[in-house]
Amino acid sequence: MKTKRIIPCLDVCDGKVVKGINFVGIKEVGDPVEYAMEYEKQGADEIVFLDINATHEGRGTMLELVSKTAKNLTVPLTVGGGIRNIDDFHELLRAGAAKISVNSAAVKNPDLLSEAASRFGSQCIVAAIDGKKVDNGNSYNVYINGGRFDTGLDVVKWAMDAERLGAGEILLTSMDADGTKGGFDIEMLNAVCNAVDIPVVASGGCGKLSHFVEVFQKTSVDAALAASVFHYRELTISQVKNELKKNNLPVKIL
Repeated sequence: MKTKRIIPCLDVCDGKVVKGINFVGIKEVGDPVEYAMEYEKQGADEIVFLDINATHEGRGTMLELVSKTAKNLTVPLTVGGGIRNIDDFHELLRAGAAKISVNSAAVKNPDLLSEAASRFGSQCIVAAIDGKKVDNGNSYNVYINGGRFDTGLDVVKWAMDAERLGAGEILLTSMDADGTKGGFDIEMLNAVCNAVDIPVVASGGCGKLSHFVEVFQKTSVDAALAASVFHYRELTISQVKNELKKNNLPVKIL
């Protein structure tokens, strides 16, 4: 079994780390550079940095903040939000990002994934998918623009298409679970994991240690991403990894 990764997510708005519930009710938390550095000290395997309003506001990701964050890290930094074209990939990679996470632009222009993969390599292309239950919970639709617009696309089908087009990883967020601390959406994660061969990162809903254990025991995800439990110091990354190790799950411990 491959080593499981624990990834804190920094949702950024106006240069500050923020957090909401079900993609709304956004509250300011703190400085992204300081948080990223602290999480690396705790043993984070990667850091995800998402500019949550960039797409909705029609602007690019804040390159200066990305560069400052990347310069203070040794672990990989994944950056998303406001990715519009191939030049945005290039600029963010030059600024220090190891991977680029793209959601809305890839749904609107799927060829962007294949163009980016061809130019920069699949290993740095992450297809971010925000999924929400529809049809009385029998299926999941893809939402874009920060969860504001239902595309009508099926989550599983889009994940398969993203892999075919060249994405090297799927970042799968449950909008229903996001910020609720009620646990990861095991059903949606399994539906996608069973359909693709590339790594899947679980996102949305983590609230306690047992949720990390559960997601790795009940699905084949490669990584678990969380935000509020780390931001509000309810858990540390080292606590999570020690708990996973106690449950015979492979993790990298400092």
